[in-house]
Amino acid sequence: MTISREKILQRLSELALPDGGNLISADLVRALTLEDGPSGAQVRFVIEAPNAETARHMEPLRAAAERAVMDLGGVAKVQAALTAHEAPKAPSLKVGGHPKPQTAPLKPASIKKIIAVGSGKGGVGKSTVSSNLAVALARAGKKTGLLDADIYGPSQPRMMGTTKRAASPDGKIIEPLVAHGVTLMSIGLMLDAEKAVVWRGPMLMGALQQMMGQVNWGDLDVLVIDLPPGTGDVQLTLGQRGAVDGAIVVSTPQDVALLDARKALDMFNTLKTPVLGLIENMSVFVCPDCGHEAHIFGHGGVAAEAQKLGLPLLATLPIDLDTRLAGDSGTPVAAGESAMAEAYGALARRLIDGGIV
Repeated sequence: MTISREKILQRLSELALPDGGNLISADLVRALTLEDGPSGAQVRFVIEAPNAETARHMEPLRAAAERAVMDLGGVAKVQAALTAHEAPKAPSLKVGGHPKPQTAPLKPASIKKIIAVGSGKGGVGKSTVSSNLAVALARAGKKTGLLDADIYGPSQPRMMGTTKRAASPDGKIIEPLVAHGVTLMSIGLMLDAEKAVVWRGPMLMGALQQMMGQVNWGDLDVLVIDLPPGTGDVQLTLGQRGAVDGAIVVSTPQDVALLDARKALDMFNTLKTPVLGLIENMSVFVCPDCGHEAHIFGHGGVAAEAQKLGLPLLATLPIDLDTRLAGDSGTPVAAGESAMAEAYGALARRLIDGGIV
């Protein structure tokens, strides 16, 4: 059966909104594309909520829209992204600056659990794991936030597909954005994308304090924090201020990466932050043409380290071209339907079933 744009719009118009109308009559569908494939059409579109608060409650509608279009004949794949309408006003507060004296924990009362994703070094895929884990948790029904705490090298705005600015209507409270069902905050949403952050430690700590305490996170089941690489100021502050309920350490199997991963594990132990487990990323490359497996960064190093330390190996993730392309395009691979999306879904379910989230 031939699928058309009109048939898709007609099907989406059958999805009613809680306050009346439907996705089409309310003009919430954007960037609808159809691509012919060998087994059927590939359909992509964006559902743009009128504001961040509304978007927080629209994940079930996004999932229902995907299912509705998938049920049409001639459709092989459907990918619907959820985002929020641009905030009407750019932030009017000063970003950074020295942190204010504060003895209370950094963890906002409206957030049930905070999971930090760290690594001893850069380039091991920590930010990719953070964004996809957050999306997978949201798809599993958890109210999920994602904080990009890598102040000097924020990458989550690109990986989550938003270039909009966070707003601060009163100069105090910062309104986050919502993308793919995840409430998102990053210093990259408040500064020019091309502008380098040239700050000393106190200013970095001031920005971290703002993004934890001044952001209107709302009620969240879990906040995933994408930590910067290494064992510096951000990790120290979050650990000492009781903000983190558990940490996940990401590493590639190679010896050099494991050397630094051990330092990250020692840091979390020193700060008495529970380590939930390890993730081996870039574990193997499978040739898409012949199926040959190449262990480019070695084999089993993280699994052996987890066994040695008595920690769970939470996931073993291969080098995957689609994952890289998805991150660059702003739609994390966990938002779609693929083997990698299933892998991140399994990781999310493991955390949920284990009572961690």
